[in-house]
Amino acid sequence: MDAYKKAGVDINAGYKLVDDIKNLSNNKDLGSFGGLFPLSLGAYKNPVLVSGTDGVGTKLLIAIKANLHKTIGIDLVAMCVNDVLAQGAKPLFFLDYLGVGHLDNEKAKDILAGVVEGVSQAQAKLVGGETAEMPDMYTHGHYDLAGFAVGIADQAKLLSKANPREGDVLLGLASNGLHSNGFSLVRDILFKQNTYSLNDRLAGCNRDLKDELLRPTKIYVKSVLPLVEQGTVASIAHITGGGLPENVTRILPDNLSAVFDYGSWQVPAIMKDLQKIGHLSFDDLLHTFNLGLGMVLAVHSGDADEVQSQLQAAGEIVSRVGRLTSGDKQVIIRKDQQ
Repeated sequence: MDAYKKAGVDINAGYKLVDDIKNLSNNKDLGSFGGLFPLSLGAYKNPVLVSGTDGVGTKLLIAIKANLHKTIGIDLVAMCVNDVLAQGAKPLFFLDYLGVGHLDNEKAKDILAGVVEGVSQAQAKLVGGETAEMPDMYTHGHYDLAGFAVGIADQAKLLSKANPREGDVLLGLASNGLHSNGFSLVRDILFKQNTYSLNDRLAGCNRDLKDELLRPTKIYVKSVLPLVEQGTVASIAHITGGGLPENVTRILPDNLSAVFDYGSWQVPAIMKDLQKIGHLSFDDLLHTFNLGLGMVLAVHSGDADEVQSQLQAAGEIVSRVGRLTSGDKQVIIRKDQQ
């Protein structure tokens, strides 16, 4: 093992990290060849497993630049479990992949502690993962992070394009800022076109850039899943890369369009600041960022009041942001309310 360590791979450090994550996650089965999850199917008539995989993108470069790694794992889990939730499924378990050039146990513990926290917020279980030490692949303290979530639903209760109908109300759930999308543009505006520091504070923001940019992606499972299980949600769009146009289109049948009343919800100050500093068009904002909506729920009009009330009781900031109309799968942003 001394020769391998001289080549840049410390096996013993890897063993120590596995033990640390066992303690953090309270899962003593971690470290086996495969992750184990006991599956009880008694509550499901026709169970379907729903899976999702994702990464964090170049938001990782902000965490590396700031040397703050404790929340980036929450982002990772959120990107996966929110997608699973949007299909109408309950997240069951999660696995992560961490690729590093040199294994720094304290940094890795911070990263994976975020994963553990995210899994806890998603009411799921961390059943395994992989930490790969690859000298020369990742340099200058860089690393990569990816994950994989599996959920379950009854086939008849999956959310599909057959559920929404004309007149449905669109409820927008507030995001926690930028979440995990658009960071290549963010970095270009702030650190390439301009010379901002992570310790700077933009005009509209009440926190330093490092804290604003690293706000973790919100996980909506705890508040939204009960409504899915009640059958009071017609469809869900998780607003990620491509913003409202790309993601809301994915839940529309061919005969419906979504009309949003811009100004009916709060757009985060960081996005307005980026628009001003980067001289961005509204179209740039619309197709890059979530504009303050982390999820959009289509709800039948008769259920809208009760769904909104339950979401607010669960701690969500909810706005009536639009409606579904007859159309051809267009996402229309009406700005006359601005």
